[in-house]
Amino acid sequence: MEKELRVIISGGGTGGHIFPAISIANAVKAMRPDAKILFVGALGRMEMQRVPAAGYEIKGLPICGFDRKNLLKNVKVLYKIWKSQRMAKKIIKDFRPQVAVGVGGYASGPTLNKAAAMGIPCLIQEQNSYAGVTNKLLAKKAEKICVAYEGMERFFPAEKIILTGNPVRQALLDTTITREDSIRSFGLDPEKKTILLVGGSLGARTINESMLRHLDLIKESGLQFIWQTGKYYSAEIAERLKDQHLPNLKVTDFITDMGAAYRAADLVISRAGASSISEFCLIGKPVILVPSPNVAEDHQTKNAQALSTRDAAIYIKDAEAPDCLIQTAIETVNNDAKLKSLSENVLKLALPDSANIIAKEVINLANGI
Repeated sequence: MEKELRVIISGGGTGGHIFPAISIANAVKAMRPDAKILFVGALGRMEMQRVPAAGYEIKGLPICGFDRKNLLKNVKVLYKIWKSQRMAKKIIKDFRPQVAVGVGGYASGPTLNKAAAMGIPCLIQEQNSYAGVTNKLLAKKAEKICVAYEGMERFFPAEKIILTGNPVRQALLDTTITREDSIRSFGLDPEKKTILLVGGSLGARTINESMLRHLDLIKESGLQFIWQTGKYYSAEIAERLKDQHLPNLKVTDFITDMGAAYRAADLVISRAGASSISEFCLIGKPVILVPSPNVAEDHQTKNAQALSTRDAAIYIKDAEAPDCLIQTAIETVNNDAKLKSLSENVLKLALPDSANIIAKEVINLANGI
């Protein structure tokens, strides 16, 4: 009889960290239904809601990032780091995991530092083509480092690296809805080409501004658009659109069924988060990437360039998007040869079965293999 499997998974802050973490947990549970899994996140961050919603227990640490603008505030940050280290040690002592997994984000630092110091084998998963600060610091202490891009030896010891890809939301891959039904579910016409714009759950100001600046072009395009504005911007955009007659535009603050949205789209406009890119690769979706400039180490630009240099995506700089994004999207979606080429090239970059590959590594580490 196998010994009980106990796993700590730590990290979060964004969907790009949380979705892979939950996918790994689900894959571990599928292989070992008896596994006990505990998440450790940062208090006040989105993992504290998303993880329990997925059916897992989570403990919160008071950790936060350094304030680069107001250095005096970092006295409080240092105290929170110290407190988080102490709390992480107690959580690990009480839970007694055989393995710790870090997916990036504030909480994974103190959790995996303490786990390694207590002799617990650690695995880290890096979603981006440019490694995050936390994972770079943890690399020396990790036994295995699972990555989604080639060439990560410039950040991590080569002998620890396993090229696994990023786990994605399984519901996106399992959706059975047809393109026609998915378009009708948004109240649109299946006979027309469709562009989907997503800026994450909170929205993306630049993508939204690009749309608002070119409403006449959108009206005359003969195309239709599904526009996720994000909850933060939805009221302002509704106000600015109230006198516009745009039957070819479906505006929503949040899309619950992203599988249907992707199926409806002939072309997607998106930020360049690692999880989103992994989804586009696996479903072979033509995409225009507008990287957010407001992320650590400008990693979204590196992600976008990793695809655009292989002709697997179109990359538009954030500063240039308000002027040219919508025109480029219209030209692209009307070019069937370009859509086919983008789809074929992005599919070549797909790394399927990531969650299961990582889960096997987690279980092996727990078993001392």
